[in-house]
Amino acid sequence: MVSMSEKMASSIDFSSFSKAKDLQKRLLFTLFALIVFRLGTYVTIPGVNPSALSEFFSDKSGGLIGMFNSFTGGALSRMSIFVLNIIPYITASILIQMASFIFPQLGTLRKEGASGMQKLNQYTRYLTVLMTTIQAFGMAKTLEAGGAVIMPSHFMFELSTVVSVLGGTMFVVWLSDQITARGVGNGSSLLITIGIVSGIPGAFARLLEEGRAGAISTWVLFAVAFIVFAVIYLVVLFERAQRRIIVQYPKRQMGMRMAQASSSYLPLKINPVGVMPPIFASTLLGIPTMIATFFHGDNFFLRAMNMLLQEKWLYMSVFAALIVFFTFFYASLQPSTNPDEIADNLKKQGGFVAGIRPGKNTAEYLGFVMTRLLVLGALYLVALCVLPMVLTSTMNIPFALGGTSLLIVVSVTMDTVSQIQSHLIAHQYEGLIKKARLKGRF
Repeated sequence: MVSMSEKMASSIDFSSFSKAKDLQKRLLFTLFALIVFRLGTYVTIPGVNPSALSEFFSDKSGGLIGMFNSFTGGALSRMSIFVLNIIPYITASILIQMASFIFPQLGTLRKEGASGMQKLNQYTRYLTVLMTTIQAFGMAKTLEAGGAVIMPSHFMFELSTVVSVLGGTMFVVWLSDQITARGVGNGSSLLITIGIVSGIPGAFARLLEEGRAGAISTWVLFAVAFIVFAVIYLVVLFERAQRRIIVQYPKRQMGMRMAQASSSYLPLKINPVGVMPPIFASTLLGIPTMIATFFHGDNFFLRAMNMLLQEKWLYMSVFAALIVFFTFFYASLQPSTNPDEIADNLKKQGGFVAGIRPGKNTAEYLGFVMTRLLVLGALYLVALCVLPMVLTSTMNIPFALGGTSLLIVVSVTMDTVSQIQSHLIAHQYEGLIKKARLKGRF
């Protein structure tokens, strides 16, 4: 059962792309925004000593620090103005969304449509400013304690760090919104993806250098290549997999004519929540542990947080539990995964699932199917994100080859390509409409 859009997508070629001027502008804007972001990761906070900073991070390159540094595209190790990337905004959005289920006032805003979501976004930005200010001040105090500061006045260094990091973070948030509105793809996901991709060549270069020096055996190199290709294959397989539910439409009056009975399908993705649960889980686990690891000296807080290092089983267990939680939590926020809303839309359009009455019975059936899909999707995300950690930690690979990073890169790439394809299909529809109007004039 092939839809008209799928037929048109199969006929897309380079000539279609060359005619889509709006898509070309969007792609150029996205490319320009990503270049600006990468350049910003090399702008260092004023007053930081580069050599002392390099020595300061020399023993903190692994574990969660390495993962967070890969998410920021190396901005953390360089202590740039984009050191926090989009992470504070993502964390703030998680807290606001969770608070909307606890506080009735926020829950009411979430149900008010576009105006309510605009207010929630405004609250999210306020919380982002507060969280960024606190984290920037903590980073300034940490750098001062580590002797990585060349500015004589500690107050001026703390003030300049807070202003620089806050301005850089809010600029990244604005840039993300601009990519989403005027470019192609999701801005937040693309900024995280470009940070991860920028570190892949260096990571594999270190791996090959270790293999050349004899520190890593040849079978480990082949095992790493197998893990990478296996993860990419699983991501493509599961992200494209669908559970199709047949929907039937009876004969119905449409204006002056009678529409014939027809059937279609309701596509439900095996992983309807995409890449957001691992990002949420990594964000919540990464930030407090990163801050705790910066502390010098022995203290209870540092010992407790060091238990969540990436190579520890406790970290993997908590990470897996958070992925499962955010899979169901994020799905509850999406209209496309709400059984009641889907059943209501089908009833308004006159469609029904064969053998099931419209309305409440359809919602219950869709809820049952959606729950099973979410369980399968959660297990898939846990296996994809945790198993590579286990394998790479046992093989002592000199960098964090996490399934989370590969999942983000492959998923965001597929989503971006899908959006490009959608723009090309829309351009073809516009061309057909224009041709039909020109023929109608004669």
